[in-house]
Amino acid sequence: MGAYILRRLLLMIPTLIGIMLINFTLTQFVPGGPIEQILARIEGEGDVFSNISGSGDAGMQQQQTGGDERYLGARGLPPEFIAELEKQFGFDKPAPERFLRMMADYLRFDFGESYFRSISVVELVIEKMPVSITLGLWSTLLAYLISIPLGIRKAVRDGSKFDTWTSGAIIVAYAIPGFLFAVLLIVLFAGGSYWRIFPLRGLTSDNWESLSLIGKVTDYFWHITLPVIASTISSFATLTLLTKNSFLDEINKQYVLTAKAKGLTESRVLYGHVFRNAMLIVIAGFPGLFLAVLFGGGLLIETIFSLDGLGRLGYEAAVARDYPVVFGTLYVFGLLGLVIGLVSDLMYVFVDPRIDFEKRAG
Repeated sequence: MGAYILRRLLLMIPTLIGIMLINFTLTQFVPGGPIEQILARIEGEGDVFSNISGSGDAGMQQQQTGGDERYLGARGLPPEFIAELEKQFGFDKPAPERFLRMMADYLRFDFGESYFRSISVVELVIEKMPVSITLGLWSTLLAYLISIPLGIRKAVRDGSKFDTWTSGAIIVAYAIPGFLFAVLLIVLFAGGSYWRIFPLRGLTSDNWESLSLIGKVTDYFWHITLPVIASTISSFATLTLLTKNSFLDEINKQYVLTAKAKGLTESRVLYGHVFRNAMLIVIAGFPGLFLAVLFGGGLLIETIFSLDGLGRLGYEAAVARDYPVVFGTLYVFGLLGLVIGLVSDLMYVFVDPRIDFEKRAG
């Protein structure tokens, strides 16, 4: 098993480099880069340029120089100023050299500073991480707490009225987008049109620091109830059907019929024999599901409930062309995804030691 883990770890290096290279190459063809963003802001603020140039004949200089035609917002700006901006942000170097320097820094987990926020990328991610972890962790746990018992019951009572109406509810839940369900929850329970039971925005109340320990815990769960429910609905539906189908597949196998023929009770057969084999794929998929809930679809939920998490951070960085934040978070999340993939494989082995990935690879 050690050789398999080592191979997977070594394989992460070219995979991660490939992910970064593809995205870095794509950004070279995307219009409206950081320089254009800054130039557009300067052009939109009447006296900003005069403050930067520090020269009394700035207006004459704007007329005499057409700026750098590579940038849409460079009209009237001197090439020297644009060249200084390029040097400041490192765009005076060729793209291959910039990529190699970036990867060398990222190997040391040095992601630099945000172009527009004057804060390091690491501090920015740490600042936003609690919101995303809250949504990802509690949504995943809630999905498992509901889906596993429900999926087992549906498998045991396959074809019954209970199985039929719960399947209908699951299909409806799967069909409803998380953000639409979030809006519905706000309308019903956050003062939209009916009851005002839960707060509309934020992770904690304004007076959170002055609350007691029990008060802080209560306030925290009070705020995250609606966002967690909204982000759970789709994963809950998928996991329930996965659990049911996994149990049905095991229940119809020969060893189950043999166990029943020996006189074992249905409960003993179900939880003593079927459960371990059926739950293999469900339990081993926990890391992957957590990662999917953590980084997939968080943007809309965070926006609707005014939560400042990684989803909104990534979106705002992409719009502003804040490349250190974009590439820094991409590197971290890509590495995390690869590690989670390895952890998922190890979970399979932990749940069922009969699985040996090393022999399969050989």
